[in-house]
Amino acid sequence: MTPEEIVARHPPAAPGLALIWTALVDIAPREDWGASPRGHRYVVPITGGHVIGGPGFESLTGRVLPGGADRQLVSPGGIKSLYALYEMQTEDGAVLTIENRVKIDETVGPDPYRRSVIEVTAPDGPHAWMNQRIFVGTLEPVMPIRDAVIIRGWG
Repeated sequence: MTPEEIVARHPPAAPGLALIWTALVDIAPREDWGASPRGHRYVVPITGGHVIGGPGFESLTGRVLPGGADRQLVSPGGIKSLYALYEMQTEDGAVLTIENRVKIDETVGPDPYRRSVIEVTAPDGPHAWMNQRIFVGTLEPVMPIRDAVIIRGWG
């Protein structure tokens, strides 16, 4: 059987993703950390925010804790690679560590490409299931309404 025939017997199915959470992440002004051989470096301090659990995931509602940061590397071609590390605390007191790796391409027209891979480290208990998942993230700036971005986690 040819590769084409094998693949034809297994038609593609889009991954079914549900909205797990939406976070309004408050940020401080971007700090310039200078050039490097791989691109220009910046850091954006995370100062807090609010988390809203998605449908069926309301237990994730809570707040973004201050103290995290978003490290950014802008390539000579203008592509941004972001590495954000911060914590969210749910209303039941659980602290979730969020590791978000983002790729942003604003060179593709009026709708920039903004996607990420999110991993969560959760304590034992009702949110521990998140340790066994990878989430797809989207990012949307909301300035000038507020110095913040909206991060949605899909799984």
